[in-house]
Amino acid sequence: MILPGRVAVVTGASKGIGRACALKLAKCGASVAMLARNREKLEEAASEIQNIGYPNSDSGHGGTRVPARAYVIPADIENEDQVKAAFKSIITEFGKIDILVNNAGITRDQLVMRMKRADWDSVLSTNLTSAYLCTQQAISSMLKQRWGRIINITSIFGQMGQAGQANYAASKAGLIGLTMAVARELGSRNITCNAVAPGFIQTAMTAQLPEELKQNALKMIPLGRIGSPEDVANCVAFLASEGAGYITGHVLNVNGGMLMG
Repeated sequence: MILPGRVAVVTGASKGIGRACALKLAKCGASVAMLARNREKLEEAASEIQNIGYPNSDSGHGGTRVPARAYVIPADIENEDQVKAAFKSIITEFGKIDILVNNAGITRDQLVMRMKRADWDSVLSTNLTSAYLCTQQAISSMLKQRWGRIINITSIFGQMGQAGQANYAASKAGLIGLTMAVARELGSRNITCNAVAPGFIQTAMTAQLPEELKQNALKMIPLGRIGSPEDVANCVAFLASEGAGYITGHVLNVNGGMLMG
């Protein structure tokens, strides 16, 4: 338990990397507020978190266990009013916010010459603008307590680009710029802002890719395996901890060596 008493907010927490991050932070002792559109999947993840539990310090070894706290908030994080309402609800429930993980993301792939404006706008809004909105809402609490951790989930494709993903790559590159700007603005208040850049990770999103593409990607990974959501979550938990207190404005690559330098 490296995060006892901390309150974490994770967006896109109903599946994949977001769900893994919520579970990991809970296992580290944090209370977790989980945002996503799908209430049913959020409830499933919350049940798993609540079953983690911790030994009751007053009951001795083998005594009762205290369930981890999970708070479900179905919300469309593209909607500013819903974001504001969600964060107000979190403050009411927990009294503060210590950790924010901006993870929510979608893809709408197409070659740039054929990409529809609606698909560009939707990806930028979900992947980038939502991070700005959530960060803005979380900052007040962090400033009051002079402690905070903001962690943005970007992507290897925000660093190297990807054909057919101009909107996705642009949104993830934008997250890196946002990370560094926020790190500079808030560093003097003991609030860090970092990014985690996953490479090829086994999620529902990547499961839909053609097998040939997966095999070609695998050949580019020196560690010789596709990453797991837990690989990313472990790094998020570290950046959220006291141990990462002197790291800010950094992009932590979690890609098996697929991109170096």
